[in-house]
Amino acid sequence: MSTTVVNHRGGNSPNIARTVLICLALYGTYKVVRFLWSKDSVNSSRKPTQQLPYKNWTKREISAFDGKTDPNGPVLIAAGGKVFDVSAGRGFYGAGGPYNVFAGRDASRMLATQSFDEGITEEELDSPIDSIDDLSDDDKDSLASYIGLFSVKYRCVGDLVEPQ
Repeated sequence: MSTTVVNHRGGNSPNIARTVLICLALYGTYKVVRFLWSKDSVNSSRKPTQQLPYKNWTKREISAFDGKTDPNGPVLIAAGGKVFDVSAGRGFYGAGGPYNVFAGRDASRMLATQSFDEGITEEELDSPIDSIDDLSDDDKDSLASYIGLFSVKYRCVGDLVEPQ
C-alpha cells in the first residue's frame, strides 16, 4: 500500500509569488516605457514656429529644416517619397539629437539600411532622388516600418519631388 503525502501548507505560495513577480516586472516595464515615451511627449508640447502646408518639396528645400539652421523652426525628414514634420520629436531629430543626421534630408536609404554618415552634402542635394530600387527585401521592410512609425507619430507635410 502506497501513501501519498500532500503538503497543504503553502502549496500555492510559489504560484502566488511568481504571479506577483511577473506583475511587478510588467509594471516596471510599463513605467520605463512610459518615461521614455513622455520624453518625446515633452518635445511635442513645443509647437513649431510655423505650420507648414502640404506641398511638394525638393531635397534642397527640406535641407533648410534640419533643426540646426533654425533651432526653433520645423524639423523635416523625407522617407519613401513623403516628407514628415518631426518637430514633435525635436529631442531626437533636432540639433544635438541622436538622430539629427536624418533631419533635413531624404533619409530613405539611411533608415532602410541603418547606415549613418557625417551629414548632408552639396553633392547629395544636387543628385536625383534615390530610387532605392536596389534595396533588399529586408531593407524595404525596415523602411516601410519607419514610414509607418512616422505616419502615426508625425504630420506628413508633402511629397519629395525633383526640382522643376
